[in-house]
Amino acid sequence: MPLFRIDEQTNTHQITAGRFPLERDLHDLVEKNLVSLFNIRFVASEYAIWGDQPGRIDTLGLDSNGAPTIIEYKREEKESIINQGLYYLNWLIDHPGDFTVAAQKTLGSQIEISWGNPRLLVIAQSFAKWDTYAVKRMGDGIELWRYVLYDKNLLFLEQVYGQPRQVRAVSIPDGMEIIQVEKPDYTVNFHLEDKKEHIVNLFLMIREGILGFATDDGEIIETANKLYIAYRHGKNFCEIELMSKNLKITIDIPLNELDDPQKIARDMSSIGHWGTGETQFKVDNDEQIQYALNLIGQSYLRTI
Repeated sequence: MPLFRIDEQTNTHQITAGRFPLERDLHDLVEKNLVSLFNIRFVASEYAIWGDQPGRIDTLGLDSNGAPTIIEYKREEKESIINQGLYYLNWLIDHPGDFTVAAQKTLGSQIEISWGNPRLLVIAQSFAKWDTYAVKRMGDGIELWRYVLYDKNLLFLEQVYGQPRQVRAVSIPDGMEIIQVEKPDYTVNFHLEDKKEHIVNLFLMIREGILGFATDDGEIIETANKLYIAYRHGKNFCEIELMSKNLKITIDIPLNELDDPQKIARDMSSIGHWGTGETQFKVDNDEQIQYALNLIGQSYLRTI
């Protein structure tokens, strides 16, 4: 898409779009900025795998919800990118012990890994329309990201498609008891069980508003964990806990950057809490819904 710079006389000047000289340049830039771009912690680079089809996974990471993540880069469109990514994702699901060892080595032995929603991010300058169609039909767990490099110092990232992958079970080798592997059966319905009708209705209305932020299928990904439901567009922007009397909502935006005239949010950056965000507020009645969605929307806008 065209990008324009506005000068002091309000004249517009189109910024030239280009590409990285080498695929490795894209690779290095994303790895260096994994947390700020996707809220993913780095585990390994050029990770070698063996088997029927040996290969090297470009980047291994662990996202903010504890999901194992693979990232593959292509400087430009290539026909093999989807098939290669699927092979690596299936390898990851079949070899949880190998990933666990690599993650422990880089991030420490006390990390928590959730195998319910492993992810594959494919980053390329463009995708063939049949690749996008194929992923929509069978590519659960794959996220397609398109990039544009402007003037060598402006990076644009756009999520083309993404849906969570649900995995039934994995086997973890003996001797890794310190790793907490959550059961992969947490769903939205799990969080609705035994909740009062009023709380369920509040959540469903907030949920509808959140998913309505996106205009294309798959742009916002909903992931149910053991303790909360997360909403992600590249990286988390909101987490919701269904309590007995209200919804506890955490958003991924600093309190000092939030426009909150009613002052209902509080800073959680130095207080222990569930969720990846640092600002939290509660919703306990219908009249607060639109205001809550305004606050959540501000966090969402930081991901686009």
